[in-house]
Amino acid sequence: MANPVSFAAFRAWVNLRNEVLILPSRTLALAWTAGALLLPVLQPGPYVLRVAVMTCIFAILAASWDLLSGYAGQVNFGHALFFGAGAYGSSLVSLRLGLSPWIGMACGAVVAGAVGLAVGYLCLRLRGSYLSLATLAFPLIVIGLLFAFPEFSGGEMGVSGVRSLVVSRIANYYVVALGMLVLVFGLWAVADSQFGLVLHAIRDDEVAVRASGLNTTRYKLAAFGISAFTAGIAGGLYAHFMRGAGPSTLETALSFQVIIWGIFGGVATIYGPVTAVFLLYPFTEWLGNFRTLGELRLLIFAVVVLLVLLFMPRGIAPWVRDKIETECPRCKQRNVAWRDSCRLCAAPLRAGAPAARAQSPR
Repeated sequence: MANPVSFAAFRAWVNLRNEVLILPSRTLALAWTAGALLLPVLQPGPYVLRVAVMTCIFAILAASWDLLSGYAGQVNFGHALFFGAGAYGSSLVSLRLGLSPWIGMACGAVVAGAVGLAVGYLCLRLRGSYLSLATLAFPLIVIGLLFAFPEFSGGEMGVSGVRSLVVSRIANYYVVALGMLVLVFGLWAVADSQFGLVLHAIRDDEVAVRASGLNTTRYKLAAFGISAFTAGIAGGLYAHFMRGAGPSTLETALSFQVIIWGIFGGVATIYGPVTAVFLLYPFTEWLGNFRTLGELRLLIFAVVVLLVLLFMPRGIAPWVRDKIETECPRCKQRNVAWRDSCRLCAAPLRAGAPAARAQSPR
């Protein structure tokens, strides 16, 4: 009789080989996950871990924006509002009520989700650029309210003295990295579900979706809530990592930075904005280490972004994926780019290529 552990390991390897390693994009996702988990072992330096933690936090924020603006088509110019709501909510609950940082972060995410539903309820009466400009106003209003009540919010100085989630630097990294992996793959699963398909349809033709009997307002409001809740978690992680929260978490510059990440990586993909954050944020931090380049890093950053948008208008992640994979015209399954026939239905993938006999995905 086979050992249950050995049998489970064999089944895991078979599934890994047939479902993950069979496509380059999935293999890259596996390598990225492994790299995120092994980083403290390979590079345990405090500066590297700090940059990695901030990258993971902003990856969550960018992925949450993509669900709302990329999939649902509700382009949000004030996404920092949800990030700041999570940061301030978590900080104030932890400081004013003396609760655990974990409870504070959960409360901050709930506050951000509630703010997202409120903003969605008000802004979904608008369409297109009017909706985007309306969302841009809310962070400015909240900043004004924070400055009006400095005794409660800390005013321009913000809130400081927030406790960390964990004590150890490496443990703090793993909390953020694991949270990032769970949230990113969770948003990916949501976007790939029937809910995500409806959001896609709403973005492409909302009138047709309404004609099919679906309540589009409810779906868009749910997208606002999920996106805001996830961004609030990112804000809570940021507040407890930086030991405070300030008006910078609500600034318009942060909102537009998220938009740049989304467009650079590729909208309506989830993995595209995450890829952009992991490429651009460490790159700009690395440029800051050089005195000459540090003064020009914003210019270099802008040039890189413009070049990518010029030659890869759909974003860098879809461009790379189209180079290494191709979609079967019959069954719509993805295959490696160098195959002549589909691995599932054996349809020819290139013009003039002979059809092969259908075979198992193995």
